[in-house]
Parts: sequence; C-alpha cells; structure tokens
Amino acid sequence: MLPLPALTSPHSAARVAVYRRETRRLLPPSVADIRATLRYLRARSRLTNLGVWLLTVFASLSFLYNLSFIFSSTSAVFSDVYPSSILATIERNETLKGLDHLIIVPGHAIWAGSRPEHALNEEYWTLEDYQKDNGHVLAITDHIKQAVALAVEDESSLLIFSGGQTRLLSTTTEAESYMRLALSLGLFKNHSLLSSALPPFPRATTETYALDSYQNLLFSLARFHEVTGRYPSRVTVVGYEMKRRRFEELHRAAIQFPARLFQYVGLEPHEGGGDSTRAREGEFQNGYKPYTADLYGCHDFLLAKRRARNPFLRFHPYHTSAPELRGLLDWCPSDPRSIYQGHLPWDATE
Repeated sequence: MLPLPALTSPHSAARVAVYRRETRRLLPPSVADIRATLRYLRARSRLTNLGVWLLTVFASLSFLYNLSFIFSSTSAVFSDVYPSSILATIERNETLKGLDHLIIVPGHAIWAGSRPEHALNEEYWTLEDYQKDNGHVLAITDHIKQAVALAVEDESSLLIFSGGQTRLLSTTTEAESYMRLALSLGLFKNHSLLSSALPPFPRATTETYALDSYQNLLFSLARFHEVTGRYPSRVTVVGYEMKRRRFEELHRAAIQFPARLFQYVGLEPHEGGGDSTRAREGEFQNGYKPYTADLYGCHDFLLAKRRARNPFLRFHPYHTSAPELRGLLDWCPSDPRSIYQGHLPWDATE
C-alpha cells in the first residue's frame, strides 16, 4: 500500500489547522471581519433577505415620490413644462383671462378668396367632390356667421375656427381661411372691442392642427388654454345639424365634458343644400358609425383618414401648451371603446 499524501495524514492536518489559526490571529482585525461578514452575507437565506430588504426600501421611496407628484399643485407639476424661450413671447391681454365660454366652428373646406364677392363662389374654395354643387359653401358661410353672432353677443366667449392644413392643393388651413372669410365679410366691424392695439376681434382666433371632428373639439379646448391660460366652463359647437349626434353622444362623451355645459347649434342647410338624405346617410356611415367603434379615432379607418388629411406632416403643440391634457391627447386604448379615466381640467365642473 502506498503512503497517504502528506497533507492528508493526521499529523499534517493538525499542523495545517494550527497554521490557519495562527494566520487568522496575525491578520489585521479589519480583514478578518470583512471575510467573516462576506461569509455571513453569502449564506443563501441571508442574501435573499438582503435583496428583499433593498427592494422594499426602493419601492417605499418610489411610492413616496409618486405621492408627492400626484398631490402637488398643477402649477408646480408643470412648472418646467413651458420653455422660457416660448413664455418670453407670450403676453396675454387682460380681457382674455376671464373668458370661460368656448365657441367652436369645425372646418370642412378651405376658402382661397380675398373679397366678399368670392365667398359663395366655389371656384375660390378647395372642396371634396361630394361638397360641390349642393350648397356646402352656403352652409359653411352660415356656420361662420352664426358663430360670430354668438361670440359678439357673449362677451365672456372665445370664438375658435378649427381645422388644419388638410388639402394638398392649399397652402393655408381651414381655420385661417374661415377667419379670413369672416373678416372679408365684415362680420366683426361693429364690435366695441375694436382697437388698433389689438387684433380685429380679440375674442376670435384659430386652431390650425385638427384633422377631424374629434380633434376639432379636443384641440380647440387646448387652444382656448393657450389664449386664456385656463380651460372653458362652457362649450358651444356650431355646425351641420346632421353631425349633432356625433358631437353630443360620442365626442363629448369621449372627453367627458359635462353634458349640461355642452351645446351644439345645428344649422339646417337652405333648401336644395347639402343636408339631403344622401348626406345624412354618408354622415352615419363615414362619421357617426366609425366613431361608435373607435371613440378616439386612432385605429384603422379613422386613423387612415387623419393621415390622408395631413399631407404636410404638421405636429400640434398641445403637449406643451396644454399639459393637463397630455393623457387624453395620447389616449389610444387597445379596446377602441375604452373611455379615458385620467383626471381632466373640467372634472370639478360636473
């Protein structure tokens, strides 16, 4: 039989044990303590407990931070949202800060004229084929006149013409063309707020990014905030009577604006105008019905319509200028009928 290796013999093992004790005794206390601590922490159960403890601390700190974010004031939450370079250019007229009634005229076409006699001439309008030769131009002009009359009558109102640069053949927007038409027709001329230091009618402006009726409503609310620094307590929409249900039952409900503070002024077209049985059926099939299945217009058919109406690739600014609406602006649920549940500026008015 061969002899055992030296290190495994009983006498050698005893010598090794004595050597290790002497070595530990000679090492500095700090090194020995560190080694002992590491062996302690490397134990499986203690390592798990340490991880749980660290996660608990991290979760608690995160929870406390989110609470402070949620319950802080709106001005504090969004104090860093507005770039100083933009704020430096903004000086609101005092007469605008107290306005609380939003009047909206949704855009449907673009007027390219410059004189009153061009108003009803279709040659000066950029129209879809279905809008030609059936009274749409006259109906649109009526919308503008009615909305201006309401705004002139109510001095707490802000009139907003809403509509983007939707036509490839036009370099202007629906909203700007409506405003130009109103000015050309002299609809504001007798109002007492006229002043050389202010726009022709300070309580009328444009919203130039909306691509459909839902955005006409939502973006006009954001534009109201840009102009006045607040959100309206009342909303009036002036448009086609056949689109009443779309605005009252779908768009208003989608943004959860209080029904008692929302009014739709629907105008019937003149005899032989565009609100025929065929037009009503077209509104139901291409407007009302698609929005019942896609409340926020961000899927499939309605999204394709938005893309087609944005040939110039324009981006709206409302994430910055109306930060309280960020969640709603970005809301596109996988369930197209799911209602937005986040906080909204008009919740307190319900």
